[in-house]
Amino acid sequence: MLLLARPVFANDLQVGTPAPPISLTTLDGKHIDLRDLRGKVVIVAFWATWCDPCREELPLLSAYARAHAAQGLVVLGFSLDTPDDLDQVRAVANTLSFPVGLLGDPHVSGYGRIWHLPVSFTIDRAGRLIDDGWKDKQPAWTAKRLEQVVTPLLGGMH
Repeated sequence: MLLLARPVFANDLQVGTPAPPISLTTLDGKHIDLRDLRGKVVIVAFWATWCDPCREELPLLSAYARAHAAQGLVVLGFSLDTPDDLDQVRAVANTLSFPVGLLGDPHVSGYGRIWHLPVSFTIDRAGRLIDDGWKDKQPAWTAKRLEQVVTPLLGGMH
């Protein structure tokens, strides 16, 4: 029997199915696990300080997260920067309304290898993947895309 290796960027993402588990260790050492965020709408965002589209997207995402926190929105920011760039990551993180941590390894179980930035994944209150960032033609968030993808999920409070 021949076993074919999966490509390094393979992932197990299927819109409408449970999102793969992921947890963020923030720059200040807090541990936030996706499983603990049931009942919230979650955006898992991957970015880096050296990524110009990310630097443009982050203030928009931060303002949106701040405006919708009371409706149960949580954004988790995973930086692909190395520990050597921690000062730059902290400088950016200090301007954001959501928690940030270093990803460490670009191979993320269930999400695949994070090979282009920015990329985000949106998860509904029941823990289901609603938006697969790999399939987005324009991966950076825009105000219009946030309104189309995320805002409808924030409507019904449970």
